[in-house]
Formats: sequence, C-alpha cells, structure tokens
Amino acid sequence: MPRFDYAVCIGRFEPFHLGHLAVLRRALDLGERAVVLIGSADAPRSARNPWTYEERAVMIRAALGAEAERLIVRPLVDHLYNETAWVAEVQDQVAAAVEEDGRPAQHGESGAASIALVGHDKDASSQYLAAFPQWERIELDQTAMLSATDLRRHLFSEDAGALRLVEANVPPAVFGMLAAFRTTEAFAHVAEEFRHVESYKAAWAAAPYPPTFVTADAVVVHSGHVLMVKRKAQPGRGLWALPGGFVDQDETTLDAAVRELREETRLKIPAPVLRGSLKGRAVFDHPYRSMRGRTITHAFHFDFPAGPLPAVRGGDDAVRARWIPVAEARRMRSHLFEDHFFILEHFLGAA
Repeated sequence: MPRFDYAVCIGRFEPFHLGHLAVLRRALDLGERAVVLIGSADAPRSARNPWTYEERAVMIRAALGAEAERLIVRPLVDHLYNETAWVAEVQDQVAAAVEEDGRPAQHGESGAASIALVGHDKDASSQYLAAFPQWERIELDQTAMLSATDLRRHLFSEDAGALRLVEANVPPAVFGMLAAFRTTEAFAHVAEEFRHVESYKAAWAAAPYPPTFVTADAVVVHSGHVLMVKRKAQPGRGLWALPGGFVDQDETTLDAAVRELREETRLKIPAPVLRGSLKGRAVFDHPYRSMRGRTITHAFHFDFPAGPLPAVRGGDDAVRARWIPVAEARRMRSHLFEDHFFILEHFLGAA
C-alpha cells in the first residue's frame, strides 16, 4: 500500500540500468505516482551524455512496461555553478508534475500532497539527497552491478564480450535500444570522442600523480554579440565553444586567453586594446567539467559596448568563428562544449 502521493527519483540514467529499475520499482511501491527527473536534460550529446532526454525517457518507459502508466517523467537541466538554482529547478519540476497530474492528495496533511525522495547515497554525487528537507528521504541499498560509467565504457568497446556485460546489466527493452543506437551516426560520433578521451588519459597514466590541467577562455562581447568558435577536433567536435585552450609554461592565464583568441578567430583587435577592455574574470573548476580529466579554466570577459563587428574567421582548432547575438547564445545550451554555457551565464546573466 503506497505511503506517499508521489515518490521522486532523480538521475541522469546514462544509460538506464537494472539498479535504476530497482529504485523506480521501489518508488512505485512507496508512491501512488513516481516522478522521474532526468538530469542533464539539455546537455549536448557526448561520450559522457550519449542520449538525449527524450531517448532516456523512452528507455525508462520501455523498461517499466505497464508500470510506466504511473510514471511522470520530466526534464531537469543542469546549473553547474549554482546549486541553489538547481535545487529550485527540482522543486519547480516536482510542483509542475503534481499540478500536471491533478490528483487530490491522499496521504498528505491539510490537502497537500505527500512527497518522498527516493535514492541511495553512493558517493559525493548523491549529496543532493539532503537538499530537500521538506520531503521524506527514503534511503535504498545500492544494487550490486556495473555503474552507468562502466556500462558506457563497455558499450563503446569493440569487444563482443563487453557488449554481453551491458546486456546483463540493463533491462531487455533498454538493451534493444542500445543495440540499435550502436548502428547510428550519433553513436559513431560519441564512440570516436570516447576513444579520443581514453587515449588522452592513457598518455598521462604514467604521471606520478593525477594531473591537473589549466586552460584559459575568452568571452568577447561586442555590440550585443558574443564571439564563439565551432570546434574542429575531439572532444566536442562540431560543438560551439568559447575561444580558448591550454596555458603554456611561459605565459600568464590572461596572455593565454588573448593568444588563443587571436589564433582561433583571427580577431584583428590589438592585444593592448583587448586588455584595456577587460571587464571581468572568473575561475571555473567543477571537478567534472571536462571528460579529459581535472581541468581548471580561467575565463576573461572582454567588453566592447558598441560599434561594427570586427571580421573573424576560424583558425587553429576552430573550423569556424562567428559573432552570435547574445539572445541566441543563451538558447544554445545543447550545442555548447563542456561548461561553456555556464561560463556565458556567469558573465552575461541567465536566460
């Protein structure tokens, strides 16, 4: 007999596996309805996020079969450097799910729906479970199985035995979708990115300690436009990005940002003028901002309030450079490399 009106489950489900299925079935035991919030819902397709929100929603419903009638599935977007905004997003999505369902509360007091948050505290990534004291927290034991990270690694492997491990750890309906996905151009793209990242990490495997990389990015705003480049190489080939790159041993982070900006966009604004237009700077250091490993970037905001847009063209690691209207850039979350959307959000404000 359900104890709650709604049981909430939050996850990325990349891919949806048997451990996730066990959690959702427990949520359906506890609640009249289960609200499933699919994280990184608007992230670009990558080796870390190979499936769109819509594809993951189909996986979940297919795995649950007839039980899926009691699911409410909603997207949850990231707010990488603003935990309060992410918590508010969760609250808004749960409230919207309850309103969408439109059912009278059966278990709550004073007519309010009773809500439980269901999950297991596996590591630091599960700390969000403590961010919602207004909901009863239901802690579940972790199912002994391969993690989603391991399953992605096996899925990208060319070893037939690895694929059998995937099959053993996901619901049959999900495996059918994964097998079909392996025949697509999208899979070929993310598999290529995965191999590139693995090769990159292997090159540093002999280091005496895990390396930390330092990069610099340039946020150039001119007359209501921001300068961006389309990436030529993996990781993130084909995605839009801020001009930037790794800091050389003999330069400051500001010097690196200016150098990379000029190399990737052929921007003709003299370096002294660029430095004179510096409006702000910030460090972005989320531990998982880059698939290549621990990478800390220093971003510099150069601002030119008015005037004709200078000519630019792609160079070095950029296949194209373009001035993009700020309003358009704010809508490009699913097309931007790594955390560059959040860097723009920091300097230009939220959409």
